[in-house]
Amino acid sequence: MRPQVVVVDDDRAMCELLELGLGKRGFDVRPTTDPRKVLDLLQQGSVEAVVTDLNMPGKNGIELTRQVVGNRPDLPVIVITAFGSMTSAIEAMRAGAYDFVTKPLEVDALAIVLQRAIQHRALREEVKLLRQAVAITKSNDLLIGESQEMRQVFDLLTRIAEADISILILGESGTGKELVARSLHARSPRRDQPFVAVNCSSLPEALLESELFGHTRGAFTDARTPRRGLFQQAHGGTLFLDEIGDLPLSLQPRLLRALQERKIRPVGSDTEVDVDVRVLAATNQDLERAVGEKLFRGDLFYRLNVVQLRLPPLRARGNDVLLLAQHFLNQAAARQSKRVERISTQAAERLLAYAWPGNVRELQNCIERAVALTAYDQIGVDDLPERVRDHRPSPILVASDHPSELVSMDEIERRYILRVLDVVGGNKTLAAQILGFDRRTLYRKLERYGVTF
Repeated sequence: MRPQVVVVDDDRAMCELLELGLGKRGFDVRPTTDPRKVLDLLQQGSVEAVVTDLNMPGKNGIELTRQVVGNRPDLPVIVITAFGSMTSAIEAMRAGAYDFVTKPLEVDALAIVLQRAIQHRALREEVKLLRQAVAITKSNDLLIGESQEMRQVFDLLTRIAEADISILILGESGTGKELVARSLHARSPRRDQPFVAVNCSSLPEALLESELFGHTRGAFTDARTPRRGLFQQAHGGTLFLDEIGDLPLSLQPRLLRALQERKIRPVGSDTEVDVDVRVLAATNQDLERAVGEKLFRGDLFYRLNVVQLRLPPLRARGNDVLLLAQHFLNQAAARQSKRVERISTQAAERLLAYAWPGNVRELQNCIERAVALTAYDQIGVDDLPERVRDHRPSPILVASDHPSELVSMDEIERRYILRVLDVVGGNKTLAAQILGFDRRTLYRKLERYGVTF
């Protein structure tokens, strides 16, 4: 829809000029020569900005600006005058004007100011709505998001939470896979029993075996006392196996048996122990490809993958970035005892433009840092990390109808590979997965294009 703009000028010819000029530039103009009618016009339809002359009989532009801002503080007002003095500019801004433009008027310049004002207003409204959404979020809710991608996740969560089945949670690092696992546990009939988590990539093979299944006294050097493993500690509840793709091949048969038989045998023991756990597993790897490459057992994969839940990366979640940022701001401000309440419009624009290769975890760290650095009640652009503050998206395709500006498929592929690598922070394994290549193919293409990353 074309944005609606009210234009106020006692000169009818100027009104007609702006109606025609701004109309050609995509605006729906409602002109009037009577400033007393402006408030009535604001009630008719969805007006997104007001343009007013400064010197008018009866009510000048400064008075009108105060009146509009007083009734509609969300509405940007742009003041036009032939007297471009600093005094007039300061007076207009103090009255609440968004910007100040001097005559002789260039319609193109006014259109740019209007577009910027309307975008600024829309973003402020978005930040306001998202801040309100955070405020009404229940304290026991572990996941936050309003995007279509997250609504699909929430819908699947609701349908599978009470089913006592294994679930494989997929997603890039930092997308919140453990939060999903905790949410599934909190909504399940096992909610009053233990939730136990282990990262399969964080321990060497020998220790991981003992960690999962426990051991008897004397089972190995330093095993001076018997120890209950995580399966036993999670008895009756939920066991979350994070980074399951890094589970050593030698341990995979033991895990498969535990899932199938609901029995485990501690290291060094001759007897089996019954266990009752719901197993949730998570990975950022392509397990189906790992099965094909004999790096992961197919029978274990199918046992874990009864239902698959895939988390979207933060870059695909749109305005959830601002919703999460406000949530993290509230948490960080409370922890640091600082009166930081909001994110500036300019900072919000940078947060939305950045690709977040580290996903939600990176955003949380960014906001905690910004809260610590800011000297005001809001986060500004200068409080953001340099990589976020200075990020500029790189073009992949050429938006042109001229043959001389079009590029080859090789060049498009080169640009896209570089874009994916930039988004994932140089992680070649993850980039290869997204691109559908194996790592060797990716390296060959980088070498072919003369790219070092």
